[in-house]
Amino acid sequence: MHKKKVNTLLLLAVAILIGSCSKKNQNTTDVPDNVAVIQKFKNPFVTSIYTADPSAHVWADGRLYVYASHDVAPPQGCDLMDKYHVFSTNDMENWTDHGEILGASQVPWGRPEGGFMWAPDCAYKNGTYYFYFPHPSGTEWDKTWKIGIATSKSPASGFEVKGYIPGLESLIDPCVFVDDDGKAYFYYGGGNVCKGGMLKDNMMEIDGEMKNMVGLTDFHEASWVHKKDGLYYLSYADNFNEAGKHNRMRYATSKTPLGPWTYKGIYIDPTDSFTNHGSIVQFKGKWYAFYHNSSLSHHDWLRSICVNELVYNSDGTIKKVVQTSVK
Repeated sequence: MHKKKVNTLLLLAVAILIGSCSKKNQNTTDVPDNVAVIQKFKNPFVTSIYTADPSAHVWADGRLYVYASHDVAPPQGCDLMDKYHVFSTNDMENWTDHGEILGASQVPWGRPEGGFMWAPDCAYKNGTYYFYFPHPSGTEWDKTWKIGIATSKSPASGFEVKGYIPGLESLIDPCVFVDDDGKAYFYYGGGNVCKGGMLKDNMMEIDGEMKNMVGLTDFHEASWVHKKDGLYYLSYADNFNEAGKHNRMRYATSKTPLGPWTYKGIYIDPTDSFTNHGSIVQFKGKWYAFYHNSSLSHHDWLRSICVNELVYNSDGTIKKVVQTSVK
């Protein structure tokens, strides 16, 4: 055989072999069709402080922002949570810590002893960012929860407390979803109760009445609403507690933002933490699921926020997220 032809065949064989090895290294685990491993993110992606309850949003500047609660060390259950931080990225690899944006000492109507700054959320409307946070107004923290509101013209600084949403029950975990038509919806809950309603244009008062979200299976807390292809998704943490495992993330769908909801299944299995709390967002053409675990501290109340890509089936259901950790 001609020497030039032999060299060409050898190069072709090497290229095929390299390509085969490359594909194998991209996914070395056999993964069922109902789960998805697309990209192995470095989780947790924040390691400088302990963080939990990630609320992810993409704003007009094109960056993805995560509003997280802060577990203060040494831990004392979740009593000492305080000093919210914001993190942002433009590429899902390099993250900026914008620092503390709000603490209990800045809440004039808040619990005198401080602490108890639990899972927050943020929304944008008419040039203003609205930061929603649960905080007790009295020493009896479990009976005096209010949903506070701080506003700013910037997504990651300058927030000032304006008050709280009047007329609500003592519940936690605020979530605000602004629909394509500009209408804003408010959700909250806890202790197996999930409620939703509309917000007035001022984003600080409920328009009408809050109502129970019907159709959810085993709701515990951590409601989150997003929309894809005209379908509304309500995701949340359940009450799972078995063999040291806790809180799976479930979801339901509806054709309207306030239900009724149709339960669809579990999209994140338990982490190594006693709790979980997540959000789902689209960024640069891909969808992502945010959540938290305790892999950095190995302590239930010193948690860390994580992210993995989220993939939908053709019928709109969600493939189960595989949690990854790349150091």
